[in-house]
Amino acid sequence: MPTILSTTGEAAPMVDPFGRSIRYLRVSVTDRCDFRCVYCMAEDMTFLPKRDVLTLEELDRLCSVFIEKGVRRLRLTGGEPLVRRNIMSLIRSLSRHIEAGQLDELTLTTNGSQLSRYAEELAACGVRRINVSVDTLDPERFRAITRRGDLRVVQDGIDAALAAGIKVKINAVALKGVNEHEYDEMIRWSHARGMDLTLIETMPLGEIDGDRTDQYLPLSQVRRDLSERWTLTESGYRTGGPARYVTVAETGGRIGFITPLTHNFCETCNRVRVTCTGTLFMCLGQEDARDLRAPLRASEGNELLAAAIDEAIARKPKGHDFIIDRDHNRPALGRHMSMTGG
Repeated sequence: MPTILSTTGEAAPMVDPFGRSIRYLRVSVTDRCDFRCVYCMAEDMTFLPKRDVLTLEELDRLCSVFIEKGVRRLRLTGGEPLVRRNIMSLIRSLSRHIEAGQLDELTLTTNGSQLSRYAEELAACGVRRINVSVDTLDPERFRAITRRGDLRVVQDGIDAALAAGIKVKINAVALKGVNEHEYDEMIRWSHARGMDLTLIETMPLGEIDGDRTDQYLPLSQVRRDLSERWTLTESGYRTGGPARYVTVAETGGRIGFITPLTHNFCETCNRVRVTCTGTLFMCLGQEDARDLRAPLRASEGNELLAAAIDEAIARKPKGHDFIIDRDHNRPALGRHMSMTGG
């Protein structure tokens, strides 16, 4: 399938079969992480061999082709993106697209463990907004959830990011019987620091240690509970991702809800994901994928890569089929979230 060109000879915008323009790319730069969060990974993970993982130069080239084809928002994920060796060389290189006006946003999702080290440099590269995963404000519970993380280190990293002028959004996975009693405290903590808080339903991805039905907490229930104590008003605020936001009158801050199970967000999906091995997933919740590593490595030019992207976007599905209940407590998909990217 040839690369589709506009009348000006430039790559035409990517539009899927349902008329959705693909403007948002999430790229996993590594499957490795210095945490082992209980909803994301097994404790004893087997990571990919180096030869299977795209080099930083290949990741730069791949992202640049997507940007040429109309992507305006680029999010780097992992695993934990900041544990990738020499990751800042990639981020510095990609920042040229912001300077050229081709990219509206370059951002990251991170566990925060390396932020103290990199915050100032990230800001210098044009990173204006990041998501940091914090599921609890209790240090012992934090270590239990992450299996090895230090909450103080993460909080210091958040402080460094805020001091560098980076806007921080806190992501918290809603875990039944684990952190559901903490949301009021997390609202007060995050909003007092000017940070939005987004709650996320656990997703049925990958084999983990335990039963996912023991973890799953529907956010429809959480929102009802919060509305008994807080004044929540619908907000039209959007970041390009799947979160739906409300404003909290008492704090002036926002809470986002990401609800892949109780209320999926597929109808407005403008996103695709690429793994660190160069596999393009058109939908987080479907197995259909396109290998981009082979066309990337087959030629020094980008024609084969661009054609492979066009072919894949042409079959982007309407939505996912996530479900968690006692009859479906196995993962919907075998791959871990750390493999696809958050």
